Amino acid sequence: MKKKILIFIVTYQSSFRVSNIIKKIKKLNLKKDLYKILISDDCSTDDTVNYIKKVKPSKNIKIILNKKRLHYGGNIKQCLNYAIKKKFNYAIMIHGDDQYDVKYIPIITSNLKKENEIDIVTGSRMLKKKNAIKGGMPMYKFFGNIVLSKIFNFLCKTNFTDAHTGLWGYNLKVFKTIKLKLIDSEINFDSHLRMMAVNNKIKIIEIPINTFYRSERSSWHFIYSSIFIKHLIINIFKKIK
Repeated sequence: MKKKILIFIVTYQSSFRVSNIIKKIKKLNLKKDLYKILISDDCSTDDTVNYIKKVKPSKNIKIILNKKRLHYGGNIKQCLNYAIKKKFNYAIMIHGDDQYDVKYIPIITSNLKKENEIDIVTGSRMLKKKNAIKGGMPMYKFFGNIVLSKIFNFLCKTNFTDAHTGLWGYNLKVFKTIKLKLIDSEINFDSHLRMMAVNNKIKIIEIPINTFYRSERSSWHFIYSSIFIKHLIINIFKKIK
């Protein structure tokens, strides 16, 4: 039986890259299931919207242009709520900066379809660390990822290689247990969800991925790391669910 799968692309200042992502998705062989693409732009101030408007909406492509900023986590919540409301089985998140390759969509889907086995699939840049360096991951981010992932694993008793990835596939049933409205609406949505999933014994697996990096802002990652540590400390004393 074919599954309903939403591929949602969260964009902010993504420019021409959103067009590239759509083109690459259309080249994938996705006939085994019922896929729909959702593009959700979070008030970009560059030329991103111009490129999005070149994408023709259809029964398989929906476009949302936010009237006010929801921020990273809020934008993801909007997409997931849409998927839940429209009764999709699974949802796969793609970042609008094209850092995470859409070629992994079929692999994520095949893992999610293993009923009662896997709840969430994430892409790990660190299962093959050499590929992370080859893809241009900044060294501060490379070592920061290793350290922060080790801290997460130690405190949460897990064994993730990349606790900070942005490539996620969700079995939407998990949001019957985890309440979307309680997850961070800012830049720490992914790590906050990971903590909640672990605390609720929701199964997460990692698949090896390659990524391509462009410009990186170290100040953004400092803010992310600070909030990440804060959530971990709170989680020690009161499990986040």
